[in-house]
Parts: sequence; C-alpha cells; structure tokens
Amino acid sequence: MKSFKEYFFYGNWFYGVCAVALSIEASVQQFVSLNMFIYYAAILIVTVVYYNKAYINVSLLKTSDNPRTIWYIQHHKFMIIAQWILSFLLVIISFIAGDKLGDIYKLLSGIDWVVLLIFPLVALGYYGFGYCFNLRNNGWTKPYVIGCVWAGTVTLYPVLFHSIETHTDFALNIRCVVLFFKNWLFIAMLCVLFDIKDYAIDANLSLNTYVVQRGLRKTIFRMVIPMSIIGFSFFILYACNSHFPIGRMLINTIPFIALIFVSYTLVKRRSLMYYLVVVDGLMLLKALCGILAIIYFK
Repeated sequence: MKSFKEYFFYGNWFYGVCAVALSIEASVQQFVSLNMFIYYAAILIVTVVYYNKAYINVSLLKTSDNPRTIWYIQHHKFMIIAQWILSFLLVIISFIAGDKLGDIYKLLSGIDWVVLLIFPLVALGYYGFGYCFNLRNNGWTKPYVIGCVWAGTVTLYPVLFHSIETHTDFALNIRCVVLFFKNWLFIAMLCVLFDIKDYAIDANLSLNTYVVQRGLRKTIFRMVIPMSIIGFSFFILYACNSHFPIGRMLINTIPFIALIFVSYTLVKRRSLMYYLVVVDGLMLLKALCGILAIIYFK
C-alpha cells in the first residue's frame, strides 16, 4: 500500500486525475457534453509525463533531502521506462484522434489555433527554451505561469475539443472567461502555497518566490488569503448576477473556504505528502464541488 501511495503521488498520477476531474467540471459547468474517452486519457497521460520530466532530470543528481527526489533516484530506471511507454501511448492516442476527427483541423479559425497552441508553448517555456529563456526561474511569475497553463488546459480545451468533435464553432463567452480566470487564480494560489515547502532550497538558489521575498506569514496572511477572498467575492458577484440557485452557489464556495483553511494550517511545518494530498487535493475538491453543484442544482 505504501509503495502504491508513493507511486500515485510521487509519480504525479494524482495530478493527472485532478486534470481530468477539472476538465469534466469545465464541460459540466459550461453545459456541453463530455468529450470522447481518449481525450481524457490524453489529458491524464500528458499531465503525468510533463510533471515526471522535471523529477527524472533531478534524480540524476543521485543525492537529495527531498523524499520525492529520493524516490525518483531509487526508481530512476523504472520511471524512464514508464515515460517511454506513456509517450508511446500518446502517439497511439494521437493517431486514433486524428482518424476520428479527420481533416477538421483545417477548419479551425485563427482564435482556435491561438487557444490550441498558446498553453503548450507556455508550458514548454516553463522548463525553458535553452539557457536564455526559462519561466521557471522567475519566482514572482512562476505560480501564475503554472496557473495559466492549468486553467487553459482544464477550462478552454474541453470546450474547444468538443467544438472540434461536433463540428461546431468555439466561442469564448463570458461564462468560459470567468471560469478560466477562476481556475487560474485558484491554482496560482495553490502554487504559492506549494512553494512554502521549498523555502530553504529556493532561498539558496536565489529563486525569489513569494515566500522567499515576503516570509511565511506574510505570504499566507497578506497574499494567499486576501487573494482567495477576492476570488471568492468575484465569484459571489458573478453567481448573483447570473442568478445561480442558492445550493449551487453554496457548494461552489466550499473550495474557497477550504483554501483559506488549508493556508492557515501551513503556518506549521508540514510533510511533503501533506502538500501533495491536502494542498493539491484542493483541485480535486474544487472539481467535485463544481460537478455536484450543476448535477443537483441546475
């Protein structure tokens, strides 16, 4: 059981599950039908492969105090093989999707192509194009870069690929834009919280994250919690203006309340697994709340 738990969380499968859950939430909240199964399989695998890439490279150091890096060092060969297998599966999925969709990509508009390409390019830029351009090395922008890629992937892509699959036009309506910024802010705040565990490492590397610049308590009480309250307030205003049923509104407030509560708990030192399960688990909580809110309060 312990080995499975480590593989599931250290191997970034939980991130993949969160990406799929948030993608389903986005479709449900925008009232479009779910995409074909291979779409969610692709989202799952891409997320796992992307996050594994960084730790497989780090594991070449052969020494570390980080439990996840130590796990990658111990399972380096296995993870390399897993990466190749998952990459091969992505190629197969691409061929299946291409066969099902045919030449529909030729009909995509300019805005469709912008939405389709911008987030993969930003994601690649996070790891860096050579040595001169690396978004990851800017501690101030790092949370927002990660949040932007996640928000685009789990909010815009489900609707875009649904329009491709059904041969309909993709439109950036107000609901889609609001959900995008809501996810962007929520995940960016989780990234800021996650940087707390790497405070000492980032400080030694001169990576000026929020917590390195401002300290633990100021990051939590003057940045994350106030931003969470602002996001919460904007959601309430949008929900009231859109005449959401009270039940739907209340369920969707749970992730914001949980984010504030979890932020407060990080004043005390927490284990890496706490961050992986509880902090990142807020993404899964948000997805489940969003889905249930629509199902039970249409």
